[in-house]
Amino acid sequence: MRPGWTTGACATAASTAAYTALLTGEFPDPVTITLPKGQTPSFALAVEELDAGAGSAMAGVVKDAGDDPDVTHGALVRARVRVLSPGSGVVFKAGPGVGTVTRPGLPLDVGEPAINPVPRQMMREHLTEVARRYGGTAEPGAEPGSGSGSGSGAEPGGEPDIEVEISVDHGEEIARSTWNPRLGILGGLSILGTTGIVVPYSCSAWIDSIRRGVDVARAAGRTHVAGCTGSTSEKVAVALHHLPEDALLDMGDFAGAVLKYVRRHPVDRLTICGGFAKLSKLAAGHLDLHSARSQVDKGFLAELARQGGADEALAEAVAGANTGLGALQLCTAAGVPLGDLVAARARDESLAVLRGAPVAVDVICIDRAGMVVGRAEPRGPGGSGRRR
Repeated sequence: MRPGWTTGACATAASTAAYTALLTGEFPDPVTITLPKGQTPSFALAVEELDAGAGSAMAGVVKDAGDDPDVTHGALVRARVRVLSPGSGVVFKAGPGVGTVTRPGLPLDVGEPAINPVPRQMMREHLTEVARRYGGTAEPGAEPGSGSGSGSGAEPGGEPDIEVEISVDHGEEIARSTWNPRLGILGGLSILGTTGIVVPYSCSAWIDSIRRGVDVARAAGRTHVAGCTGSTSEKVAVALHHLPEDALLDMGDFAGAVLKYVRRHPVDRLTICGGFAKLSKLAAGHLDLHSARSQVDKGFLAELARQGGADEALAEAVAGANTGLGALQLCTAAGVPLGDLVAARARDESLAVLRGAPVAVDVICIDRAGMVVGRAEPRGPGGSGRRR
């Protein structure tokens, strides 16, 4: 499948083009950048604007996420570069559609624009190279291409003195479909990327959001978080445990991502809440609960039913059920607590992944209507479950 480019790569290309135009009077189009792993993609400019008299230039790149279902695919990422006073260095600013950090726990200080460290470093390196190549920072009113930079240019090998404002058209609206509001990033999107490349369906952005969610919860002093498979399970977790929004982790199918990160960054208690069928996969030892990568094992459910008192006829019916919920309904009608058994096994598998980390785990299984069909009470280190 076709890969794409991160918002960080687009911002780097746009800022490089804008600063080049400010110094030379010409926008490179396409503009070529070097990514952290050495790739050298080229980006066509969608918009450009030069105001040499004000010491300002702007360029924009449309993000191409390749074949990845990225909500920012097609977004216009703009970079406006302005001259600053000598000694300022490169200063980043959030323009329209780029968020601002309002909570601790992220890799940026509160009050900073949501432009992550790797994109910042990429932009600094490219802008410093442009300054070296074309003579430093242009002074307001200087003719582009004159090489005039005395007093406000970069020292040889040093950063130029410029403000870089990154904006994303309609970014505030797009951000409503991301984790940003829950993470305390308000006003728009984050400028992201560690490699500059979007790998289709790598799910890396979702997993990274899970990790940032844990970081924010810990920084806010939360000792109890919930990993939920969707919005219905989130509502159940809130109703049962009265958790605030920043203690909720949109786990989706990535149970393993939650458990492995909490293992390294513990909280006192982790609640896992999700649909019965998905959590039956966790109970069977699967850490990726997506239907394309793991299946409900009805033979496993039949064995659990036997352990819960099912006779052989019921166990065979469970093994032959069309769906996981069908198996649950058969057991419920017969008084066999299959939901509780799945929840308990999922809890024990989770404890096995945590490998003794000081975290108590409880599990809640729900049906499609959001009714609780199985629960396992909290258990901490030393509980049953296979080692991993």
